[in-house]
Amino acid sequence: MGQKIVSKNKKAFHDYHIEQTFEAGMVLSGPEVKSLRAGKVNLRDGYAQLKDGEVFLYNVHISPYSYATHIDQDPLRVRKLLMHRREIRKLIGKLHEKGIALIPLKIYFIENGKAKVELALARGKKLYDKRAALKERESNREMERSMRHDD
Repeated sequence: MGQKIVSKNKKAFHDYHIEQTFEAGMVLSGPEVKSLRAGKVNLRDGYAQLKDGEVFLYNVHISPYSYATHIDQDPLRVRKLLMHRREIRKLIGKLHEKGIALIPLKIYFIENGKAKVELALARGKKLYDKRAALKERESNREMERSMRHDD
């Protein structure tokens, strides 16, 4: 299956409970696409918001393409996302709940060469939730190690 992942937001799984995911297209300029193909993108502080019935992506840093001939664009510029109307309506209802955020999980290219972003409806974790997740992961690792050494 043709999905070339450009960038993942690994910190999102640590900081949020992921409730639902959506796929969206992105409105990009030519040099931005080239930069994405080179993997020069940072999703860490990114988020998406609804504005006038449209979805926009904020704080996603796509580095300027070094070989671009025309004027450089702002690497942190706001980018419009392309989604189906019914998905946007669903998001409008969910985002009015307290504590729900819309964050990018990964950016990837599909088979026909189009760049897509996977968005997640996420609820922020508390500090004790993060500690519990770390403790659980550590205990799972210990069990795996002991199972391997028993063989």
